[in-house]
Amino acid sequence: MSKELIRLQDVCMAFDDELVLDHINLYFNDKEFLTLLGPSGCGKTTTLRIIGGFMTPTAGDVLFDGVRINDVPPHQRQINTVFQKYALFPHLDVYENIAFGLRMQRRPDPKDPTGKRMVKLPEEEIDQRVMEMLEVVSLKGFERRRPDSLSGGQQQRVAIARALVNKPKVLLLDEPLAALDLKLRKDMQIELKRIQQQVGITFIYVTHDQEEALTMSDTIVVMDKGSIQQIGTPEDIYNEPKNAFVADFIGESNIIDGIMVEDNVVKMYGKKFPCLDGGFAPNEPVDVVIRPEDIDIVPVEQGQITGTVTSVTFKGMQYDIIVDFKGFKWLIQTTDYSPEGARIGIKIDPDGIHIMKKSKYSGMFGDYSSFSEEYDELDDARLLDEEESEDEE
Repeated sequence: MSKELIRLQDVCMAFDDELVLDHINLYFNDKEFLTLLGPSGCGKTTTLRIIGGFMTPTAGDVLFDGVRINDVPPHQRQINTVFQKYALFPHLDVYENIAFGLRMQRRPDPKDPTGKRMVKLPEEEIDQRVMEMLEVVSLKGFERRRPDSLSGGQQQRVAIARALVNKPKVLLLDEPLAALDLKLRKDMQIELKRIQQQVGITFIYVTHDQEEALTMSDTIVVMDKGSIQQIGTPEDIYNEPKNAFVADFIGESNIIDGIMVEDNVVKMYGKKFPCLDGGFAPNEPVDVVIRPEDIDIVPVEQGQITGTVTSVTFKGMQYDIIVDFKGFKWLIQTTDYSPEGARIGIKIDPDGIHIMKKSKYSGMFGDYSSFSEEYDELDDARLLDEEESEDEE
């Protein structure tokens, strides 16, 4: 069983009387890769800064190994941080950037019987630890390069090595992949997970990118407006969202009003669908989540319900198809092509239907009408530009 390393106990944070963290209770295990995930302004970076000691919570406690550390400054915590801007020293080469923190360290002189005299770390130890870190982040041979000669991904690895060389128990990462292009970002997701497993310490990662969270994390904490919405494994968060916000934020979801007739039976559009959920009151109003990839397109006569295709977008490995079911737009992701205007039927297996209790987020997500509206707006903008060009001529 994993050992608990950090605990946030009823933590609140307010700026100018605005509550940005609302009674956060959360713990982090040793050697865990945990991601704080949510939209901008949800409180995830504030949570990270409180853990790192860069902010003191307005209320509540931060515990490290069971000891309260609210007033312990950042440099005295066994925690290091990698920020979105790597802040490498441009005048120092890769080796010296990584060695910088070690050169600042002092330890008791073993030759001083009083233990009061402090000395620098031996150069041999510094060299050994720097070279070990270069190997961990796959930068051996880059020791004498300057930061400005490195790619974005290489600079990030230097920043990680500089943070890890001091042997912290926890590494905090605040959206470190945001500045990288898509391919490099995907490569670095795998690399970060490898590094975390190799060094065997806790990584606490902040992102608004749900794919990053699903790819790397042992545990995901979904946040919105200063509150925790759900905590779980990537599989739990994706397959068993607690409310409409989580279902919409993690991947794509069709979220439909339903009635839980009885255990394992939900009613939508006046028709009953078998499902795997239970424990609701008879005829309780619920939110029904259906992932776009869990929907099969079938001939109209074979469909559980039928609708009209309003939009088709080719995405390379699949089509994103918007289908109108009695005024509510669904997203279907499929390799089968259906042309715009076609009448189609759909079938959904019981394990493709997930039932959630109604929440304050009910009715806010899941209708893909906005998808079509965005394309309409783009078309309108193009037409306007063409008209303006004609006027100029």
